[in-house]
Amino acid sequence: MIPTGLTSATIGHATPADAVRVRDSMVISAVSQFLFDEAALLDEWRLDEWLGLFHPDAVYLIPTPEDLSDDPATTLHLVHDSMNTLAGRVDRLKSKHAHAESPRSRTRRHITNVRVWQGPDGLETRSVFQVTRVRGGVVDRYAGVYEHLLVPTVDNDVPWLIKRRRVALDHSIESAGGQLSVLL
Repeated sequence: MIPTGLTSATIGHATPADAVRVRDSMVISAVSQFLFDEAALLDEWRLDEWLGLFHPDAVYLIPTPEDLSDDPATTLHLVHDSMNTLAGRVDRLKSKHAHAESPRSRTRRHITNVRVWQGPDGLETRSVFQVTRVRGGVVDRYAGVYEHLLVPTVDNDVPWLIKRRRVALDHSIESAGGQLSVLL
């Protein structure tokens, strides 16, 4: 049974027109735990495990805060990665030659206000985040909204794979120290 709820007309652009708000507390709790676990993998620098959460056809987007358009073909995006480019980014970050992350940053991700909709392609999620990054005695903070498209798997250990991850920053990178070497 698909829970009934709000339509995309009342929640904005983040969900497809035929998405239905999920009200089942067990589903919301499971999705929240998945997002918390994803954040922990990044904070603990377990990048290969984090990459394992992504669908082979995944896309990872960070549009500029000045233009949050979803179309990277017509607007500037800070990040527009396919699974191949995301895997390359992870490999570079783990390399000793990644000067921007050697020694690596310490990060703490805080995720809240998790909302879930059932869409035709899977679960659409929106959550509010704050990432605190400490490196060389300097503290940077990033804030915004995560949007995920989660598709079900047959693996009991990982209930979903991330097919789309979009990070909508609330501020410019320059106002947060000018560095985007960490995976938001």
